[in-house]
Amino acid sequence: MPLPKIPKKPATLLDPKDYPKTGKGSKSSKKAANDSTAINKPAAAPNVPQIKTAAADASKALNKPAEVALKSKEAKELLSDKPVPPTKKLAHTRLKSSARKSAAKSGMTKLFVLDTNVLMHDPTSIFRFEEHDIFLPMSTLEELDNHKRGMSDVARNARQVSRTLDSLAEDIDEDAIQNGIALSKLGNKEAKGRLFFQTKLQAATLPIGLPPSKTDNQILGIVQALSAEQQGRLIVLVSKDINMRIKARALGLPAEDYFNDQVLEDTDLLYSGVMVLPDDFWETHGKGMESWQDNRGAVSHTYYRITGPLVPTMLVNQFLYLELPAGDAPFYAQVTQISGKTAVLKTLRDYAHAKNSVWGITARNREQNFALNLLMDPECDFVTLLGQAGTGKTLLALAAGLAQVLEAKTYNEIIFTRVTVPVGEDIGFLPGTEEEKMNPWMGALDDNLEVLHKPNSEGGEWGRAATQDLIRSRIKVKSLNFMRGRTFVDKFVIIDEAQNLTPKQMKTLITRAGPGTKILCLGNIAQIDTPYLTEGSSGLTYVVDRFKGWEHSGHVTLARGERSRLADFASDVL
Repeated sequence: MPLPKIPKKPATLLDPKDYPKTGKGSKSSKKAANDSTAINKPAAAPNVPQIKTAAADASKALNKPAEVALKSKEAKELLSDKPVPPTKKLAHTRLKSSARKSAAKSGMTKLFVLDTNVLMHDPTSIFRFEEHDIFLPMSTLEELDNHKRGMSDVARNARQVSRTLDSLAEDIDEDAIQNGIALSKLGNKEAKGRLFFQTKLQAATLPIGLPPSKTDNQILGIVQALSAEQQGRLIVLVSKDINMRIKARALGLPAEDYFNDQVLEDTDLLYSGVMVLPDDFWETHGKGMESWQDNRGAVSHTYYRITGPLVPTMLVNQFLYLELPAGDAPFYAQVTQISGKTAVLKTLRDYAHAKNSVWGITARNREQNFALNLLMDPECDFVTLLGQAGTGKTLLALAAGLAQVLEAKTYNEIIFTRVTVPVGEDIGFLPGTEEEKMNPWMGALDDNLEVLHKPNSEGGEWGRAATQDLIRSRIKVKSLNFMRGRTFVDKFVIIDEAQNLTPKQMKTLITRAGPGTKILCLGNIAQIDTPYLTEGSSGLTYVVDRFKGWEHSGHVTLARGERSRLADFASDVL
């Protein structure tokens, strides 16, 4: 009897025409036909065991070659419920593509490649990266050497960086150079990383449009080569050059700006010196309140000792105000002392009233009243005033200075200085003495002195001229270039346009103060003319943040302009 066809899949039912044919009318053929009909007929639920039996019988009818086919690799995979495992090549590719992400998640330290402008901007920048490592290319050292000559701040910073690197590289062997020099060697405990110098030629392939002779492109090539060598580590370029960062990102290289010198990323969070009290302030802070008056001085003040949830957020010499819409008298106070959740508040002198005018000037708004309370306080040695153009910063400072120099005799002289940074093109060198050279920069001083000049009707022209000469004799105009090494004793120092000063220059000026000296810093951080300063890195922002809360300093941000309606509208829309 001939054998049926070999099934292509296991447990495949045979077609009736594939059954072996016998004689007509034979019992065996009829039985086979009936069996095949029973197999092909759709079975109901009770007949399921019958289908399984028929399938089993059909599988038993398979011959030996069919059993060989079932033992093949393909048949075993078909019979198995498990999926086909991936090949080793696929697994290796997946691991390689996620190596950088896994390295970042594992907490591996980064390697920062510093551009020269970062070191010249902040000579201590190599100690500002915490546990991460620093890499200095040879081209960076060459640029430092090229900029070390001169008396500018850039040259001074370059020389300071060179001295620091020389101290770090002193008394070390070749292995330390290869393995990195500990940045904590000079006592900087916060710097836990290591310093690496370029000791070999780094091979990198840059686009044709980037000539390798340029120093910036050489540094980009080094970053690219280091990224290829240390694939499991993040290599980051740090530069103050915007175009260099753009080129690095275009090449797929991580690049960042140096932000460690910025006090605040958002200047809206800068300390304003003023706090608005909620309407329920006395209900939440008046329990157990103590109050008393002090009449020992020329001005009587009322003091309040309060306790409440807002006290921890207050700072010494911060101004508080509560203005109720019902027409009640507003409450203005100054924080004089803080101890835990207890604070002492002092009421203010109302300089908006004509009887309390300062050299003929009265406060026109709330913030000006706060500023005059600071300016006329002999216990406040350092005052900063911020505000847009026309808010009265210079006028209030000069009025307070003249009143305390010529009337109260608290100070013996006013020293007025400012940064000589032009708004437009530089007009070149100026002839004359130091004061004559500074006269073109002192237009703001002359304009405000005209407003403050008191007309003397009794003396006539001679009396007015004598008064003006007296005022001029008590005001000295000085240049910032000659401040180093000086000491001011019993002076009222006004630093105008202080937003153009760097933190180092600001430190140099403030440390000139001797006994009995008061220093005022005025400026608008929205009008910075120095090309390498921002609102966050300005020296004025720096001192406002550092001096807040000190018992002998105060700060007020003047909010409303009082120059003219034209100036106010221009400040808002332009």
